[in-house]
Amino acid sequence: MRSVIDIPDLSPAEIDELIDTAQDIIDHPAAYADRCRGKKLATLFFEPSTRTRLSFEAAMYELGGAVLSVTDAASSSASKGESVADTAKVISCYADIIAMRHPKEGAALVAANNATVPVINAGDGGHCHPTQTLADLFTIFREKGGFSGLTVGLCGDLKFGRTVHSLINALSRYDGMNFVLISPEELKLPSYVKEESLKARGLPYRQTTSLEDAMPSLDVLYMTRVQRERFFNEEDYLRLKDSYILTPQKLAAAKSDLCIMHPLPRVNEISVAVDRDPRACYFKQVLYGKYMRMALILKLLAEAAI
Repeated sequence: MRSVIDIPDLSPAEIDELIDTAQDIIDHPAAYADRCRGKKLATLFFEPSTRTRLSFEAAMYELGGAVLSVTDAASSSASKGESVADTAKVISCYADIIAMRHPKEGAALVAANNATVPVINAGDGGHCHPTQTLADLFTIFREKGGFSGLTVGLCGDLKFGRTVHSLINALSRYDGMNFVLISPEELKLPSYVKEESLKARGLPYRQTTSLEDAMPSLDVLYMTRVQRERFFNEEDYLRLKDSYILTPQKLAAAKSDLCIMHPLPRVNEISVAVDRDPRACYFKQVLYGKYMRMALILKLLAEAAI
């Protein structure tokens, strides 16, 4: 049974296929309106979410399918001590495909190993978030026309940011990529991500604490929030939470076709004044994420039927 737990589960060719499908959905929505009729998606969200959960649910509804939703661990049998493995086995009896978010790293893999239907990882702790990466890739594709030869700046919480880890892993498989890693010393990209995704593929990257210094060279700027829920103490969070705030003034030195992205939710790391800038793409990202999730649901259900 095919599941998607991390972005390497999809080859670059398969990602290109998903992008083509998402583009076709945008161009011909009526052709997809009944593609999942009679199918059910279970959204198991044991961690707060707005965009990802609603995006999955909207995706399934727009494909003509139905949704079974768990939005709070306290309202599920997990509150009684049921294991992730048993939950996956039970939900497999009700649904044709599962999208799961869980605060513990590796939980989605455990679910996939025990489910009898496809499982999509909708975020597991600080590990990875593959469908956000698919949304990010589609955004870059739509805005920049491709991936090769871009300079991508990733700014903010690079230590705990699962969206950052997944995006670097995905982009590092394309030719000519350059990365600029912008963060406080305490929130630098983990060594294992650099080793596995950047150094192993011989890709150029540089680390800096200055967003302003990096700005002129960037084709894509991926902003992230400093995540309170990943910190072990409030003092460290408060000290670092306002490390980088993007304003129109800081964009003065940026390229005219810069693509500004953010996985959302934002707190204050992007000024609302930037929303009016034509280079702001983060709300487009939300919409593109729905189309990529539609494409992924179609792919996994089709493979499960073979």
